[in-house]
Amino acid sequence: MTRVVAQGTFDLLHPGHVHYLEDAATYGDELHAIVARRANVTHKPAPILCAEQRRDMVAALDAVDEAHLGHPEDVFVPIERLDPDVIVLGFDQHHDEADIADALAQRGIDCRVERASARDPRYEDELLSSGDIVDRVLRERGGAGSDGT
Repeated sequence: MTRVVAQGTFDLLHPGHVHYLEDAATYGDELHAIVARRANVTHKPAPILCAEQRRDMVAALDAVDEAHLGHPEDVFVPIERLDPDVIVLGFDQHHDEADIADALAQRGIDCRVERASARDPRYEDELLSSGDIVDRVLRERGGAGSDGT
């Protein structure tokens, strides 16, 4: 059985995330998704949704066999526990494949690192970025609360 790991923030789940996870699932028989904890998201704004909610949303997707929370201090702890055959990085994730492969080798984790394919928008106004979704909400709704005030 080939175990695959995909990881990400998955904040404001959107079609790009679904594509990433569905693509990652094609690399093996079992897909485990690791959802980053807020403290580990340092390369972009902190997630809006709590880690548990993001994990539960990812777990609800058909492509995902199991969804896990990332470790609060060491992002490689869940990787060591899951012992994957393949790690699939998202198309636009900031990680460098060679750097990840080196870090895995230093920890004695024998798995290959792949990059998921891109997904082009299928609709005129479809958004494939959490940041773009947040920007649109702020632009179209401004500072108004859910009750319009």
